[in-house]
Amino acid sequence: MGTWRGLRVAFILGSLFMILLIIVYWDDVGGFNLYPLQEPKHESLHPRVTAGSPHSTSRPQNSSSSPVPTAAHSTTLVSEETGGAAEELTEEEGKEKQEQRQQETREDEEKERSRTTADNREQEDRKQRIMGVCSGKDAVEFPGSTRPFEQIPNRELDHLIVDDTHQIIYCYVPKVACTNWKRVMVVLSQSLISPSSGKPYTDPEAVPPDLVHNSSIHLTFAKFWRHYGSLSRHLMALKLQHYTKFLFVRDPFVRLISAFRNKFGKPNEDFYKQFGSVMLRRYANVSGSLPETAAEAFAAGIKPTFQQFITYLLDPETERESIFNEHWRQVYRLCHPCQVKYDFIGRLESLETDAEHLLKLLEVDHLLHFPSGSRNRTAASWERDWFAQIPIAMRRELYKLYEPDFELFGYPKPDSTLHQ
Repeated sequence: MGTWRGLRVAFILGSLFMILLIIVYWDDVGGFNLYPLQEPKHESLHPRVTAGSPHSTSRPQNSSSSPVPTAAHSTTLVSEETGGAAEELTEEEGKEKQEQRQQETREDEEKERSRTTADNREQEDRKQRIMGVCSGKDAVEFPGSTRPFEQIPNRELDHLIVDDTHQIIYCYVPKVACTNWKRVMVVLSQSLISPSSGKPYTDPEAVPPDLVHNSSIHLTFAKFWRHYGSLSRHLMALKLQHYTKFLFVRDPFVRLISAFRNKFGKPNEDFYKQFGSVMLRRYANVSGSLPETAAEAFAAGIKPTFQQFITYLLDPETERESIFNEHWRQVYRLCHPCQVKYDFIGRLESLETDAEHLLKLLEVDHLLHFPSGSRNRTAASWERDWFAQIPIAMRRELYKLYEPDFELFGYPKPDSTLHQ
């Protein structure tokens, strides 16, 4: 009897304990919400389980059994939804920016292709023009246009600079950015050591401009006989066939003005003694003896005029004495475009773009950049003023002297200068 009573008491106590557990935990397992205004538990302790997750519990949709969201819970939801939207917006903006960059890249590449195509087309036109003039189709005759390369004397090949490392041949034309192109050739051929580093120059702009005109540092075709003897002409032919050959040209009359300004517009002892004094004696009617130096002559106001310079160029005596100094010698006599099939013909008038195109063509644009040009460049617009005092008959005679260069390289006939 005592045992049975003990069992009944234990049963009752156990039942009460189970009812109490059910009451306490009923809200967590989805029963009636006994505390409708209760603040939610802290998020860090009880993370919110989103619908559809493996641990989510379906709650009845009945308002009497669903927990009433508090202000804090609503803020959390709004905050989370806003944060999610912001995150999606940022991702969308990132995609838009990426697409914009890709579009800009495609546009840049298309512009580059278009520019390269235009540059290549321009080069083909320039080369075709030379071939047409050299073939005689344009009825422009000039000395040496039909002779083969083998008949050109070695002394007339001294402007063809060779870089065997990069397989390049450059024919330099004075007063056509030749100083800077010679600097480029010095860097490529590593033919000049920098005294500061003890190593070959790597930056063209660092190469002293006065040193690049020292002929000893450049390998030219004129030196081949001394180096290779009887094999020189054969080697020249091979290099002309396989190397990339280029030159830069300029409006012939503007080049003449530039040469005069540079050599006779300021004291230059060498040019005064060799040419300036000759011009003054022949055409200036200077009484008495001339000053010994250019500095003295300039101080006394005695210097050649541009008209005297042109008269000197047209004088038959000048032609008999020499084939012109390189600074005013015709390009067809310097570079022999009828015998040398140049791969690239650049122009000073488009120097920056042509230089950029050429360095890419030579595949050396990653090694160096072309030096910035001179700010004191003679402009084509000056031509009319410089020739204003030159008689028209002399202008026309001068044009005939340089007509091959005008025709070969596509410069328009300066009618305003010839007929004004």
